Amino acid sequence: MKNQRSYEWESTGEALAQLRQLSGIEFLRKMMAGELPAPPVTAALGFRLETIEPGRAVFVFHPEEFQYNPIGTVHGGVLATVCDSAIGCAVHSQLPAGAGYTTLELKTNFVRPLLKGTGEARCVGEVLYLGSRQATGEAKIFNADGKLVAHATATCLIL
Repeated sequence: MKNQRSYEWESTGEALAQLRQLSGIEFLRKMMAGELPAPPVTAALGFRLETIEPGRAVFVFHPEEFQYNPIGTVHGGVLATVCDSAIGCAVHSQLPAGAGYTTLELKTNFVRPLLKGTGEARCVGEVLYLGSRQATGEAKIFNADGKLVAHATATCLIL
């Protein structure tokens, strides 16, 4: 049996036009409120920003079969992407208008598998250090039972 999945996303042009004019927290709050389009990767992989506070971002998603690797669990690349997004948004939430960031390094540890039908997973990203040229952060993914699934650390370059 073949499965099919389709999804839509909004053009990022409007969001990118406002990126330099809004502080990171303002930009992300407008995105979360639907006033600016979400990044296409969130539609592609099925996760969304649920909470944004200065230095903290929370993403949620439901593990689904389209996210699976060949052994029948959510692919580590999906989990790493969600962790990278949570850390990046946590960093972005503390940046002034006109500033940006990019991930320089991401280290991810996988603790237990994540399977479809197990309920909503949550990824919490937090800034550990914010300097003028770099930031570090961590993220943790929890399953619906509150058990740790994966955790990551990252270094971001402030642009």
